[in-house]
Amino acid sequence: MLHDIINWIVQTVGQWGYSGIVILMFLESSFFPFPSEVVMPPAGYLAARGEMSLGLVIFAGIGGSLLGALFNYWLASRWGRPLFEKYGRYVLVSEKNLDKADYFFSRHGHISTFVGRLLPGIRQYISLPAGLARMNLSIFAIFTALGAGIWVLILAMVGYWIGNNQELISRYLHQIMLGVLAICLVVVSVYIFWCNTGKSGRVE
Repeated sequence: MLHDIINWIVQTVGQWGYSGIVILMFLESSFFPFPSEVVMPPAGYLAARGEMSLGLVIFAGIGGSLLGALFNYWLASRWGRPLFEKYGRYVLVSEKNLDKADYFFSRHGHISTFVGRLLPGIRQYISLPAGLARMNLSIFAIFTALGAGIWVLILAMVGYWIGNNQELISRYLHQIMLGVLAICLVVVSVYIFWCNTGKSGRVE
């Protein structure tokens, strides 16, 4: 079943070209449960065969991810807060909680967005609290593109070097994901240390 899906994606990307990558990565980055792990490696594989440009594959992947994230951001910023203000008490979300989220993303939205884009199960949804808090859109876009860019680059290179062997890709991606999680932990730890150092050294 999975093998058939992968073959369909390879054929789809081959037929639709870079616009197909943008569309599929847009879906992956928004609400639709469409994993990037089955989009970018096949595109990287096509680039290795000379049927696509690796640089344009990566650019299209980042572009689709960013568009999907901006879509989620827009939904949350447009309708999220009014809904929570009206119905939040039924799910234990008060206006005070919303204000705290606004404050958090105004101070730490950049690192949260960057790291969130690298974490499975979170990358698709980190845009929602950012939009709900109306995080600065330019900063959101920059750090979304940075985080998504790293993940897209990894996936495309895995497909480029390994090919269309899904079993081998899954094995390498598991190891890579563990490494990415470790790096995210280090990044967050350094960021927290830096923030605490800045606070302790500040003269009030």
